[in-house]
Amino acid sequence: MDTERHGFKTLAFRHETVLLFVLVIEWFYFHSVGPRFGTLDNSYDILRHSIEIGLLALAMTPIILTGGIDLSVGSLLGLCAITFGKLWRDAGLPIPVAAACTLCVGALAGGLNASLITWLRLPPLIVTLGTYSLFRGLAEAITRGVDTFTNFPPSFLFLGQERWLGLPAQAWIFLVVAVAVWLLVHRTTFGRSFRAIGFAPEGARYAGIPVERRLAMVYVLAGVTAALAAIIYTARLGQAKADAGTGYELFAITAVVLGGTSIFGGVGSVHGTLLGVAAIAVLSNGLVHARQPREVAGMLTGVLLILALSGSVVPKMLATWRTRRQIPREIQQSNTT
Repeated sequence: MDTERHGFKTLAFRHETVLLFVLVIEWFYFHSVGPRFGTLDNSYDILRHSIEIGLLALAMTPIILTGGIDLSVGSLLGLCAITFGKLWRDAGLPIPVAAACTLCVGALAGGLNASLITWLRLPPLIVTLGTYSLFRGLAEAITRGVDTFTNFPPSFLFLGQERWLGLPAQAWIFLVVAVAVWLLVHRTTFGRSFRAIGFAPEGARYAGIPVERRLAMVYVLAGVTAALAAIIYTARLGQAKADAGTGYELFAITAVVLGGTSIFGGVGSVHGTLLGVAAIAVLSNGLVHARQPREVAGMLTGVLLILALSGSVVPKMLATWRTRRQIPREIQQSNTT
């Protein structure tokens, strides 16, 4: 009986359970202030507009689990969108070939991050901050800041604007990627190695884990996923431009950390990330229906990120503070005896 009660308390106070409860409250609140918020069409709209950020968040989860970060995914999305448009329009490649080449560009960009981080042992924050500017600058240079790729064929636009089997077409791609990443992180030795690297990289090396190879894999995976998100983004908007994906890296990181993944690495889950994506998507869409300025969504997203980061740091600070207070008491008691 005690074991069952303890198990129920553990489940009830898990980060994912609390976030799910907050998400439900969030949904009911916006449903009460916005009459169209709860409609099926709006639910599809929320799903459709959250796919690209969701893909970036899925790719970011293994990276943050290893104790790393990737600030370049939003800029890489913009560069890949431009690359896709240019290969199709100017190079005359068919849509499938242009898409395959774009995925290769994403893999190469992720490989650049991986090489600088694993071979030169540079901090991921500094590396991806540099490639953040590099990828966005390349996109601006290719388009000269004004060129936009449009007039894509309807068969391609179907991917981002129509429904298939009752759901937005891109949702099925997202579902496949989500299941694949969940299996990778939670059901393979690769996933266990991500957590081990996040807890203690040197300890993981002593345990025989090829740390550099694992790190390279997660950054290349992030590059390919950003390229896939760029293709879906282009299909949804019907155009590719250099500023595509601006600010998406912030939303992706917020979703991952909000979902319970520690920014210091070693702890986290893919299903938590999915709940984080849902919370941000519902918040952004709900504020529109509540007739709040668009800037409020960005402000609240920043607040959510700060609260999520504080949630992982404050308990450690309180534990340290209690330990420091307890030690003098123990010394005092030993002296009196």
